[in-house]
Amino acid sequence: MVVLPAIKVMIWLCLAMSLMLVVEKLSMAVTVLCVKLYRPLRPHRVYRWEPLPAIAGDDDPELGSYVYPAVLVQIPMFNEREVYHLSIGAACALTWPSDRLIIQVLDDSTDKTIRDLVQAECERWTKKGVSIHYISRDNRNGYKSGALREAMDFDYVKTCDFVAIFDADHQPPSDFLMQTIPFLIHNPDLALVQARWKFVNADECLMTRIQEMSLNYHFVVEQESGSSTIAFFGFNGTAGVWRISAVDEAKGWKDRTTVEDMDLAVRACLEGWKFVYVGDLNVRSELPSTYKAYRYQQHRWACGPACLFRKMASEIMRAKKASIWRKLFLIYNFFFARRIVSHIVTFFFYCVIIPLSVFFPEVKVPVWGVVLIPSIITFLNAIGTPSSMHLMLIWIFFENVMSLHRCKAVFIGLLEAGRVNEWIVTEKLGNMLQMKQMPSVAASKFWERFHFMEIGVGIWLLICAWQDFKYRTEQYYIFIFPSSLAFIIMGCGYVGR
Repeated sequence: MVVLPAIKVMIWLCLAMSLMLVVEKLSMAVTVLCVKLYRPLRPHRVYRWEPLPAIAGDDDPELGSYVYPAVLVQIPMFNEREVYHLSIGAACALTWPSDRLIIQVLDDSTDKTIRDLVQAECERWTKKGVSIHYISRDNRNGYKSGALREAMDFDYVKTCDFVAIFDADHQPPSDFLMQTIPFLIHNPDLALVQARWKFVNADECLMTRIQEMSLNYHFVVEQESGSSTIAFFGFNGTAGVWRISAVDEAKGWKDRTTVEDMDLAVRACLEGWKFVYVGDLNVRSELPSTYKAYRYQQHRWACGPACLFRKMASEIMRAKKASIWRKLFLIYNFFFARRIVSHIVTFFFYCVIIPLSVFFPEVKVPVWGVVLIPSIITFLNAIGTPSSMHLMLIWIFFENVMSLHRCKAVFIGLLEAGRVNEWIVTEKLGNMLQMKQMPSVAASKFWERFHFMEIGVGIWLLICAWQDFKYRTEQYYIFIFPSSLAFIIMGCGYVGR
């Protein structure tokens, strides 16, 4: 019989990948724990940082021209009716000498009404003395990366030393530049300073609470550990400040994948530049509050890195300026373990292999693989958000459903198939979040609320759970049955706002 040996091989392959994943997560957690307990390992101790002098204001208006470097702020946006004024207002309120700050609003909107609103907002700030430029294109070539690349070609950009980037739903605190720029001024080997995202709608619904847990883990553990060990992590595309000379040395923005931010970060790393993550600096942002928007976002975030790995693996190994340690970190830790293995093993092991094994009495999955490893991974993901520890079980089943889309996206990226370059801007609500009754998403046909792929997997898991409950003694149904319900519930659209 061919099927039985194949299942056994797949089980041990999944167990090996699970071990890779748990070792990776434990090593990052230990690193972060050391940073938290040992103060000299924190960014302000590792790198030189000195506060800039207070802005002179009326005493000496020219002081800023001598002490402060020129900074460019870029705000890319696309049909951002609900949030455009929030990001523009926050950027214009940044504490920095007005003669040393230039703001670009890169509006690729296709809705003329929204374009007019954004342009009017820019003109309003111009009348207040802010150096703000409204830039729109008649095409969307390269999407966000294309807009950022073209905006760097203006003559006045050549007078700037650093560029800060904020997506349309991100609102930096007024002292953002005062906190980040000193790192770049006093440490010429630093290319990027990344801040943490703080979610304004984390408590909106259960789905946003679950997202907060996953993203807090990303910032608290992944970004912190990368910054502390190898001075590298993936740029988050927003809430960060780049040294423009580092961007130029890395050959600027490229649109070969949907993760232009990660692409630039990896290329800058290969040129020998260092990055620093400042976890105590928070930038307000918004989480997707509809399941449809979240699915599109997760497809892009899983497909893009896989496609980039395919394109850059050989380039990484051939890089002359990067050390062997950096190359191994990029290939194994950054790409393979975190962005390939993690998505594949989560879906195949817990939604395919273990459920399939209930039909074969000869197949035994070790208890440590079914219980211990996922428990460790779940606990490590939850520690970034202590207030949501009670949601760990719900997080597990939610992530199982999302693993279906992430796994599919990884293979699309690796094979450069189908939707590999699909770019759908995540829906944002902005000030509408504060309203007691928010308008629902545009009315759709009844059957469009259903996601038949999730429903199909849910039915498959339900069959497996019943088979295990009735004929087997492994008691996998304790996990498989609620997992099937999660797929069916989310497949019927009963999740999110």
